[in-house]
Amino acid sequence: MSVANDGGGRGNGSAEWRAGNQSQGPSHAYPLLVRDHGLATALRLLVETLPYALARWGVLLAFAVACVVWIGIGVGGAVWLGAHVATMFGVCWLLGVLLAGGWIWGAILRYVLHMIACGHVAVLTELITRGRIGDGNEGQFAYGRRIVMARFGEVAALFGISVLVRGVLRAFHNGLDTLGEWLPTPGVSTIVGLVNTILSAATRYLDKVVLSYDLARGGDDPRRNVQDGLVYYCQNAKPILTTSIWMVVVERSLSILLCLLLLVPAGFLTMVLPDPIRDYGAVVTILVAALLAMTLRSAFIQPLFLICIMIRFHALVHDQPINATWVGYLDGLTDKFRKITP
Repeated sequence: MSVANDGGGRGNGSAEWRAGNQSQGPSHAYPLLVRDHGLATALRLLVETLPYALARWGVLLAFAVACVVWIGIGVGGAVWLGAHVATMFGVCWLLGVLLAGGWIWGAILRYVLHMIACGHVAVLTELITRGRIGDGNEGQFAYGRRIVMARFGEVAALFGISVLVRGVLRAFHNGLDTLGEWLPTPGVSTIVGLVNTILSAATRYLDKVVLSYDLARGGDDPRRNVQDGLVYYCQNAKPILTTSIWMVVVERSLSILLCLLLLVPAGFLTMVLPDPIRDYGAVVTILVAALLAMTLRSAFIQPLFLICIMIRFHALVHDQPINATWVGYLDGLTDKFRKITP
């Protein structure tokens, strides 16, 4: 499917909302004070909400240190068991330690980071739309948690909606068939991989953008807002994803640069680790540097691009009529779109 057309006519369900004309007036009415989606504006907003970035970095740094220690326990234990008992015991120990660490990373860390990110989005939305945070008498963390929980009631509901939104976005991106037309560059086929990376990165960011749309729009039906946010994204997918090209390039470049710069401190850290681990010094140093770079990238670099996409989205959809045909298309594309409003 091409993002240049008006969608499809499949499905009914959710499409019943938009009886009559395909295009109607805007589904929202909220102020928008920030329209510049440049990096300088995003950096200013990141500095204004620095407590969230620092909290995210602190959590990630703690988990990175724990990960290094955990890997040390796994490798050290495997080496000792392999030398003193049997190689099979060492392999089983290493696999067990890695699987347990993977579960902790996937369950606990994702939960904590998701809650921090949603609170951050709530605060950023206020700054983008109204230029202030609440009435000025509430801290950023308290405000972010209160607003998000007031909209969705409980954490499980928020997670469930995020999963459905990502599913709809993946289905929509998988249906795009005109990626090369977005980039009028000779030999564009050589950068198709980059475009696919952009789509993957956009899926990671856009569930937060849709949440921001719901928070800005308000009202008493957040699930309906989420569906409308997805429809608005489909209407504006081309400019949003085209804007994302330079973001992905800069993000990847900065991540590589950070990893190279952190090789020196990572080498010093490796020197204080136990002897069995220092035998794999080069590998451990690279691993430690990569972990530290990932914490900085996730805490400071990725939020910059999230802010850029949020502002770009709000600027595009502000006062824009909603096209009902996209409702029918998404309704027929995946049942996850219908499940958003049970």
